[in-house]
Amino acid sequence: MARDNDHMPQSHEYDVLIIGSGAAGLTVALNLPPHLRVAVISKADITSGATLWAQGGIAAVLDSDDSIEAHINDTLSAGGGLCHEDAVRYTVENAAESIRWLIDNGVQFTRDENEKLHLTREGGHSHRRIIHAADATGNAVSTTLSQQAASRANIDLLSNRVAVDLITNRKLALPGNRCVGAYILNLETSHVELFRARFTVIATGGASKAYRYTTNPDGASGDGIAMAWRAGCRVSNMEFNQFHPTCLYHPHAKSFLISEAVRGEGGVLKLPDGSRFMDRFDSRGELAPRDIVARAIDHEMKRLGADHLYLDISHKPADFIREHFPTIYEKCLGFGIDITREPIPVVPAAHYTCGGIITDERARTDINQLYAVGEAAFTGLHGANRMASNSLLECLVYGRAAAADIARREDDIPAPPRAPDWDESQVRDSDEDVVISHNWDELRHFMWDYVGIVRTTKRLQRAKHRVDLLAREISEFYSNYRVTNDLLELRNLVTVSDLIICSALQRKESRGLHFTLDYPGLQNDPEDTVLVPTTYRIASP
Repeated sequence: MARDNDHMPQSHEYDVLIIGSGAAGLTVALNLPPHLRVAVISKADITSGATLWAQGGIAAVLDSDDSIEAHINDTLSAGGGLCHEDAVRYTVENAAESIRWLIDNGVQFTRDENEKLHLTREGGHSHRRIIHAADATGNAVSTTLSQQAASRANIDLLSNRVAVDLITNRKLALPGNRCVGAYILNLETSHVELFRARFTVIATGGASKAYRYTTNPDGASGDGIAMAWRAGCRVSNMEFNQFHPTCLYHPHAKSFLISEAVRGEGGVLKLPDGSRFMDRFDSRGELAPRDIVARAIDHEMKRLGADHLYLDISHKPADFIREHFPTIYEKCLGFGIDITREPIPVVPAAHYTCGGIITDERARTDINQLYAVGEAAFTGLHGANRMASNSLLECLVYGRAAAADIARREDDIPAPPRAPDWDESQVRDSDEDVVISHNWDELRHFMWDYVGIVRTTKRLQRAKHRVDLLAREISEFYSNYRVTNDLLELRNLVTVSDLIICSALQRKESRGLHFTLDYPGLQNDPEDTVLVPTTYRIASP
């Protein structure tokens, strides 16, 4: 098939290409020197990522009664023995400065009657250290940072574009181990564009859309992790998928999270008969870490045959509830649930990918000039279980670190080499998109059933068999048809699902977010699960 000369793919060159427009990607962009030309790529609107929906807040030591060591110890405790202490210390020590940077950029955080920053408390934290903007912190951060980025002359915000694959020296048959950009599908033209860059940053978020129920937006399909794996980067701890204990259960409520802060401010979990149950699972009750709470809810739902349980904060004053949780109050009220008078129906849902692309303290990956920040990255901060409100903090701290490293190295990195345009001459439009939708549904169902909150070796082996079959189908589809957003996301979800399954099969213990009935105990010397592309083969497309 001849190439359509009326729609030739465009070629772009930048100093820095940032794939992803959440808190991590925008933090990198806004901290880069103003003379560098920067492109920020977003699947949909610039504010469409997971940051926008983050309700809780950002953890930082901002009170005199709190301490750096307490925040470090709380994080290490929640992480189940797998946190990298150097990464935890680095993150916590840079937290207050990152908060000041947000305030300087105009983020309006909630303050008390004395105009001091209001701090709340969430599960796993021993002190009130969560700075927030009511119950819509992510919205405040995302909106403010995107407005700042839009005002910078050196930053181009490019929406409705989806990354296809990274471009490396290896793909170009050139010497060296360097990333030189990416191929990007323009959803408005349906053509793939070439983006060359001296530095490339993956800030694409996590992979929770691999599961049937998730609190994440539609774009959380593990794109950056899958692309980095295909390019040759190691990944680590992909078996640790955090399931948020409390997602709103309602047939018309799509992926709406009920913040951890509701339990932090006194909300209690209840069975259908109105009785509490968390004290039977952990002495901290509702303030236990998320993995414990999620497993407790899952256990009680299965024991009772219930499709949901309840979170009740109606015993608090109505004005208090409306003031602290205006977004949750209005959202629930829209579905006929008045949380000042009745409990909220909730169910666990896939929420956060604790593993990801292995990076160092400067957010560098295994490939030169390729960085990874935010949920797509594995820094060692979260270990086997992410503590509440440490995720936005990680975006800020490592986003600033990546920008600083790029600024230090910019004079040493030459312009990217020439690269070929995307070749569509051998492919055709698909007339069987039903294959994509069917495989998407099948993948998310068996990931939920076999690789969910509670696992067994047999379930994981079944999932591995199914994902291998899907990978072969998608590989054939990808080779013969023009790429679309749905095809790219499915391709990436198959890859990250395979990584999750393979990582889970390797861990012969139950630790943090990974719980298997076949190995319920802990191993004495815990280690990270590290998968290496050059030595570890997965059947991904």
